[in-house]
Amino acid sequence: MSDMPSRAGAVARAADLFASGRFLADLTRRVAIKTESQSGQRGVELAAYLTDEMVPCLDRLGFTSTLVANPVLGRGPFLIAERIEDADLPTVLVYGHGDVVLGHEGRWRAGLEPWSVTVEGDRWYGRGTADNKGQHSVNIAALEAVLAERGGRLGFNAKILIEMGEEAGSPGLRALAESHGARLAADVLIASDGPRLTAERPTVFLGSRGAMNIDLSVDLREGAHHSGNWGGLLANPGTILANAIASLVDGNGRILLDALRPPPIPPAVREAIADLKVGGGPNDPEIDRDWGEPGLSPEERVFGWNALEVLAYETGTPAAPVNAVPASAKATIQLRFVVGTDPIAAVDAIRTHFAANGFEKVQVRSSRMETFAATRLDPNDPWVGWALASLAATTGKKPALLPNLGGSIPNDVFSEVLGLPTIWVPHSYPACSQHAPDEHLLGSVAEEALRIMAGLFWDLGETGPKILEARRA
Repeated sequence: MSDMPSRAGAVARAADLFASGRFLADLTRRVAIKTESQSGQRGVELAAYLTDEMVPCLDRLGFTSTLVANPVLGRGPFLIAERIEDADLPTVLVYGHGDVVLGHEGRWRAGLEPWSVTVEGDRWYGRGTADNKGQHSVNIAALEAVLAERGGRLGFNAKILIEMGEEAGSPGLRALAESHGARLAADVLIASDGPRLTAERPTVFLGSRGAMNIDLSVDLREGAHHSGNWGGLLANPGTILANAIASLVDGNGRILLDALRPPPIPPAVREAIADLKVGGGPNDPEIDRDWGEPGLSPEERVFGWNALEVLAYETGTPAAPVNAVPASAKATIQLRFVVGTDPIAAVDAIRTHFAANGFEKVQVRSSRMETFAATRLDPNDPWVGWALASLAATTGKKPALLPNLGGSIPNDVFSEVLGLPTIWVPHSYPACSQHAPDEHLLGSVAEEALRIMAGLFWDLGETGPKILEARRA
């Protein structure tokens, strides 16, 4: 290392955390904590991840940590940690989640199990390696590298928020932000979740599509009736429901109801999407290029447009059909939507549309618990160009800019409740098997991510004040 603190020195220190095995050891210890938030039986482990693992780690980096009980009874706690060097310096909020989906023990490939990290070549297997323990561990390690290079200073103020319920829908996160807004106040959010565009290409995304699940049901009578005796005489709920859904989305996936369609793609968003290419990676399914909105590229359809998907459909007894007209039918559809779509108005429009088109027997119910808002920072925001330039300087690659992730995350808490510009730098890749058996992180991506984040945090201390001035101008 050079005697003079430098960006290159910070990046080299982060790379050494990988080469020395320190990063792998930290991640292995964290994966071993069984933080399954969806099980409802891991309260001790959810708290222990914060008290036994995160608090000591952040204490060593000079952070003051506070555990905050979840305002939703029975849900995992939150950790708010802060390190304030100077009130006049920029403040970054770093977010991550320490909970994971169910481990699926016994369903992993031979030689693998969810609660230990197994390294096979470039793949580091284990539950949470990709989502999200590996990702926030990268960011914390990068802060450590910058602190070491600057002799115990970051050059900016840092706050860290770790929740323990993201995989269960982030219960309590919005309420926490509303009640602890002053403690979480910052100038920018820098966080990591989700996949890169491809494993090889560093990526920045600025928000996410929203998601709303909508339950449809048709209940016509008590019990089924023999289809030979009554077929053609009794209305079939399965047929009614199929046709009702077909009036919303056609046989090629094109949305038919205007209220479910987004506004035109903004020019800055379209320009960013033009530089992207989805699919073609290892284990990626083949894209159906004639599916969805005509005239749009696959990239525009997933990053700039809405999608209406049928997630589940049931009538009669699918596992063992009988010769009977069923009494009821039900389906769950999902609207994935971009900024400019009002999901609540969309549900009302579905009800109105059904009533006006002979489908008044179809009941429509939405679940706010399963709703994520659509968010998107303006691609022209100064923070965006700053982040892209930093990633390019570290890697020598042109980063991908996603106006928003195709999936959904609780970014609206940060962009709307806290009013922050949001910069997401993901450290996983599309074929990581997150949420499934054999979840893994790529070691090569983790090593590059450590260097990327050390460079990004170094630059925050150098040029962050100029970005603040540019946004205020």
